[in-house]
Amino acid sequence: MIKRILVAGGAGFLGSHLCERLVEDGHDVICLDNFFTSQKSNVEHLLDKSNFELVRHDIVSPILLEVDEIYNLACPAAPGHYQYNPIKTMKISILGSINLLGMAKRCNAKIFQASTSEVYGDPEVHPQPESYRGCVNPIGVRACYDEGKRAAETLFFDYHRMNKTNIRVCRIFNTYGPRMHPFDGRVVSNFIRQALSGEDITIFGDGSQTRSFCYRDDLVEGFIRLMAAPDDVVGPINLGNPGEYSIKELAELTVELVGNNNKLIYQPLPPDDPTRRQPDITLAKKHLDWEPKIPLREGLEKTIAWFKTINPEDYRPPTPNF
Repeated sequence: MIKRILVAGGAGFLGSHLCERLVEDGHDVICLDNFFTSQKSNVEHLLDKSNFELVRHDIVSPILLEVDEIYNLACPAAPGHYQYNPIKTMKISILGSINLLGMAKRCNAKIFQASTSEVYGDPEVHPQPESYRGCVNPIGVRACYDEGKRAAETLFFDYHRMNKTNIRVCRIFNTYGPRMHPFDGRVVSNFIRQALSGEDITIFGDGSQTRSFCYRDDLVEGFIRLMAAPDDVVGPINLGNPGEYSIKELAELTVELVGNNNKLIYQPLPPDDPTRRQPDITLAKKHLDWEPKIPLREGLEKTIAWFKTINPEDYRPPTPNF
């Protein structure tokens, strides 16, 4: 069945790959983006497709569209980007969610929220199951994103309870792959860019803090499966790779794959930076028959190969009027 699908944040790293997948599946796709951190080049190859539309719009402002499904991926997700204008970041999570949920209610559309593992904060439970309520600093420099996403989840479940809105909520753990913004400040893009340019590799803290790294294709497959799941599977559901690596291990592997013999240097850990992060994906396995397939080494090789094809200077910094 062909559906009319809105992807908010569709020109971003993950949004562009989701749009690509949905277009290939034959659906009519509306890509909505304000191009704060995203690039038009991410979806340029889709512009001549008859089932793809690109609309410049900020979801903080309402928009009227008729759709069957909505994917909400619209929010800056890297600390350097979401801290650029923390008040606007909160507005995107809260007002943006209200606007899209209102559209879903009016159209009787199914709506998907891309939440985040940041709702767990600096976790005291490891690995993190969906039942864990988190350890978040509500007044810290990361709170605009962490608490914004927590508030968005609240809105989604209140719309579900009050209005019977058909929702899906996933919590995304660290994801990487081609089309990452080279200056998003995330550890994978930082390490690859520094390694390729021959710079020292900057590690914040002592490098013992851990993360899980999920390749973008695996994550998009999880999105599709969650949206297609039975209506009683609303989430939240963790989507991420349960393989746990220290930041130092990631740096050493990146240097090995690039082959530039870069030096590792250490700087102080930023405030409220989580020390451990690993998803419990039991629910994803049970309800979606989903788990990641691409190992870190293979995914990094693909990502490094893509980084070699781009000129980082072609990537815009965050839009000043965000």
